[in-house]
Amino acid sequence: MTLTLPSFELYETGSQIRRSSKSVRANIVEGYGRRKYKNEYLRFLIYSLASNDETRDHLEVLYETCSLKDKKEYEELASEIELLGRKLNRFISAIENTQ
Repeated sequence: MTLTLPSFELYETGSQIRRSSKSVRANIVEGYGRRKYKNEYLRFLIYSLASNDETRDHLEVLYETCSLKDKKEYEELASEIELLGRKLNRFISAIENTQ
């Protein structure tokens, strides 16, 4: 999606949205590597949730400024980001409720 942005957005916001979306996965993986330490695991899952929120914000800005013009693509991506956020929230709650 980001490679189809106008050139003035491609290197600024496009780069930011790529980094924040990659950070979601990276923080889940890093947290899993620290799963033996519950508080550290949770910290990285929360970082992942924050990166997901950042990705959603970048997507909204791109759509609101008409840099991303395809409404269907925007809605599909926003829906996937929202679903991931709900899953992360449930996962965080499940980890918090374990001993």
